[in-house]
Order: sequence, then structure tokens, then C-alpha cells
Amino acid sequence: MRDSPKTGSARAGIPEYDSVDVSVLVIGAGAAGARAAIELAERGVDDVLVLGKRSHGDAHTTWARGGINGALGTHDPEDSWAIHAADTLNEGHFLNDPGKVQTVTKRMPGLLRELDDWGMAFSRTEDGELDQRFFGAQSFRRTAFAGDHTGESMLNTLVDRAQELSVPYRENVMITTLLADGDRVYGAVGFDADTGDYLLINAGTVVLAAGGYAAIYNRHTSRDDENNGDGPALAYDAGAALMDMEFVQFHPTGMAVDEDDPEWEPWSGRLVTEAVRGEGGHLYNAEGERFMERYSPDQMELDARDVVARAIAQEVAEGRGTENGGVSLDLSHKSRSFIRERLPRMYERFDDLGVDMASEPVEVAPTAHYGMGGVAVDEHGETSVDGLFAIGETMAGVHGANRLGGNSLAETVAFGAVAGERIAQRVDGPGRLPDHVVDDYAKPQLRDLAALAGRDGTHEVSSVFTGLQNLLWEHAGILRDEDSLRAGLRELDTLRDRVSDLDVGPITSDSFEFAVDLGFMLTTAEAVLRGALQRTESRGAHYRTDYPDTDPDWRRNIYYERADVGGMSTHTETVGTPSETVQAALDEGHELDYHQLE
Repeated sequence: MRDSPKTGSARAGIPEYDSVDVSVLVIGAGAAGARAAIELAERGVDDVLVLGKRSHGDAHTTWARGGINGALGTHDPEDSWAIHAADTLNEGHFLNDPGKVQTVTKRMPGLLRELDDWGMAFSRTEDGELDQRFFGAQSFRRTAFAGDHTGESMLNTLVDRAQELSVPYRENVMITTLLADGDRVYGAVGFDADTGDYLLINAGTVVLAAGGYAAIYNRHTSRDDENNGDGPALAYDAGAALMDMEFVQFHPTGMAVDEDDPEWEPWSGRLVTEAVRGEGGHLYNAEGERFMERYSPDQMELDARDVVARAIAQEVAEGRGTENGGVSLDLSHKSRSFIRERLPRMYERFDDLGVDMASEPVEVAPTAHYGMGGVAVDEHGETSVDGLFAIGETMAGVHGANRLGGNSLAETVAFGAVAGERIAQRVDGPGRLPDHVVDDYAKPQLRDLAALAGRDGTHEVSSVFTGLQNLLWEHAGILRDEDSLRAGLRELDTLRDRVSDLDVGPITSDSFEFAVDLGFMLTTAEAVLRGALQRTESRGAHYRTDYPDTDPDWRRNIYYERADVGGMSTHTETVGTPSETVQAALDEGHELDYHQLE
């Protein structure tokens, strides 16, 4: 990696910027980005730079608490990678890419053991094996975990391994555009949020591991400054296609709080891990009914996330919700020692807020949690733009119409390894950044960023930001219909006008960062609304009240691309078929028997 002296031209309105040359640029320092960088380093590729939007080790991965899937068979030796794949396809309502599903499920047992070898603090059985718990819609206990802080423990393990391998890293850097001409990628432009320096990075290969887009909703499990759609929007603007963007998973159990209480308000929508239900938690409405008996008498609280989320929404809509618009999640029938051992972070969080999980329930309600859609990629994670890869939550294909709990962390390490292997076979230095790319793409972006910093506009960034989140929740939430989706698209056009006239602080301010985020969010919001409008059926996390049935003819993926003359265009493609091994597992009809937990 080579840094060059600052360059720029104040006369041309182009600010000074630092130039960096690197063979592989990894955008995103969560689990997917870290695992890709580790794979590259282990294969002898040392000219790599990992960029983190936040400080080192502070990525959204840490909020994935419940566990990571892999068919180890610790408790259920009859489990297999093929049954894991079958569960994933069933949960995804068969819109998943079967090849990508097979890649993840076949690799995960080995990757779990690898994490164990690297020192991850997995919870263990009395025999010292990696313990595994039930998660919703899984046929067997295959979710390995570290208490209820699995993502945090996993990311710490990956960061430590990357540091052992001396992987270069920069923190608090935000990428605002990729340098691409539609055929291949050449690098990126961004800024350092600490110093205010602008950056131009020349890279032979770019890996997008920048997360998903759940934070375009006003109730979500992310922080407002992450999962704003950076990764998908950067790829889309570079000429890559997006896929499945209409499928947004609403986790059944986000925290339902009194938003007028300053102590509780910051926790609104934050995840109450599925592990609480996996360890035997019961859901009750305000009338004391264990209502999942009406919706899913066989699988109860551990049915698919979309089923449980819609059931809770229905209970609240029919007037059986709790004070803060949710339902009660109760684990008080378990012992205090059990809860503190199996769910330490959850116990501590609620205890700090004055709620004792061992003696009283907590209030929960659905919250936007995960985007199943993302960038369309091949079997190695590469997009249609040569040299541009997308992995982790930024990519599409593994989860289909609804994600199986425990598969998000699995996807990050599996495709981090897959992409790293592929890139290592092809890496050939930074390459030369063509003059036309600098003139046509880099300099205009640097000029626009300089003009945005300190802009004296009409609209407050925070107000427009919140307005966009409210728009998505109202018009493309758990329950959707044509009139509301069309109204959402009209309102989105109005918001675009406001985004063009923002009042923005200096480059190191939060308002500058959120103003950049708004650009990404507009792209992902439009894709969600357009896809939800086009898909005239209900499937998985996408539920149309005016088309409540699943239509077999809609077993197709929607792709989103930039039109030749402005705007967003879409087309559909049919889904592939599973391998014979996975189809055999599907035909066997494995299914969780919830009542063995009682």
C-alpha cells in the first residue's frame, strides 16, 4: 500500500486529497470484511486495506447476539449440511439461490471449528463440545453460540486474527462513491471523519462488506449511522444490479418502550435476541393469552420470523397489545441462574433498566432487522462489474424471501472466505487509475463533497432523515398494499427535493455523514418500494394485504438496475433448482417439534 502527497486544485473547486494505492480495498470492517481480509492474508496477499466506518471492532456484527448456524450435530447427530440447506430454502420460500445456500451450509461446520481454533469463546456442553441451541424454523439444534453475545465474540476473534496477520486497517473512514465505468471498478473516493481529509483510493479489486439497509426504517435494530444501504447503493451507482430488495425482515422481538422516557427511548426497536425464545421464552398478549397457539400451534414462538412478527402485529392491531404497542415476552418460568448463564447480556440490559427478566416479562414488538436483498453476485461474490465483490449483508441470494435465524453470521464468514479465495487467485496489484476515471468520476465527486460540507440550506438533515425512515415504516412495513406503496413513491420524490437543499455542517460533523447517508437511503428506499409494488403476492417477509396468497408464478427474483436514461429499471429471472442431495433433504420433510422443549 502506498500513500501519495496531497493533491487537488482549489481553482477548479477540487479540494486537496490524499491518494492511496492498494491491490485490494475492503469496505467494511465487520465479520464479512474481516474474514475476507484474513483469507487474503493467509494466502499471501499483503497489499490489502480494510476501511471501517467506525472505530476498530465497532461494527454491526456485534449486535448479532443469538448464534451462528452450522450442522455440527452436537446434540442432534442426525443433522447435516443438506438439512440445514433445506431449512434455509424453506424459510426463504424458495427464492434463495440454491448454490449460494449450499456454499454456506457445507462450509459452516469447518468454519465454526476454525473460529474455535482461533479462540472464540463459544458456550460448551458438559463434554466440552460446542453447544448448540434451537432457533426459529430450524429442524435441529444447530445454532452455536457464545452466551447471547455471539456476534461480539466472533468479531473480536476475527479482529484478533487479522491483527496477528498484520492486516492494514483504517478506522472512521466513509466511502461515498466507487470509481467505476460500468465495466470494471478502479477504486473509491471517501473521507476521514476524524481529520476531514478527502481520500482517493486506487484499487485493483474492491470488496463491499458494508452491511445492509434495515435502518431506512424508523424502528430498527441497528444504530442510525449504520445499515443505511451504503453497500447496495455504492454497487448500484457503480453499475451492478441489486436483487430481492423488497424483502426486509421484521424481527418479532425488538424492544417496545415508552419513547417519552429518556432512559428507555434510545432502546426503541433494539433487538431482544431470538435466543430468548430459543431458550423457552413465551409470548403473551395484554389479555394474558399465549397467542401463538392460534397462529402456529405446532411451532409456537419458534415459527419463522415473518410468521411470529405478523402474529404480534395482528394482536396489537386488534387491540390486544401492551401499553407500549407490543406484547409480553416471558422467561420467568426459568431459573435466575439459567437466564444469567444462557442470556447474560439480555439479563444485564434489562436489569440496568430496572426490569428483572427472572420475575417479570419484557415488552417486545416487531422491528426492521435485516435486508434479505442486496447486490447480485456470482458464486464467488463478484458482481457484474469486473473486480467488484459484495459479501455479507451487502450481497443477495442466500436468504430468499426470509432469513433463517443464525444464518447472517454464517453468511459473513462463509462468503468472506469464498471471496478471499477467489481474489487471491487473481490479484495483480493496484493497477493504473485511468485519467478518464479520475476526470469523469473522482474529481466531480470530490468537488460535490466539498460543496456539501458547510452548505447553508433550508432543511435540517435530521428532519429529512427521520422523515425518510417514517415513510418506509408507513408505506413499506410489515403489511403492504398498492395504494400505500404508490403513495410512498410519491412522497419519496418530495423527499428528494428536500435532500437537494439540506443545511449541512462541516465534513467532520454528524450532519455531513447523515447527508451522505441520505443519498444511499434514497436508492435503497426506492428499490424496496418499487419491488414491493411489483411483487403482487405475499411471500416470506413481503406481505401484501391486497394479494395475501403466494403465487407460484412469482417464484422469480426481481433485479434492479440503473436505466440507460436515468431512473431505476427492473426485470425478473427464475430461481435455480437445488442439488439432488438438498432436494432429498427437502423431500424428507424435517421440521422442528417445538413441544419437545416444553
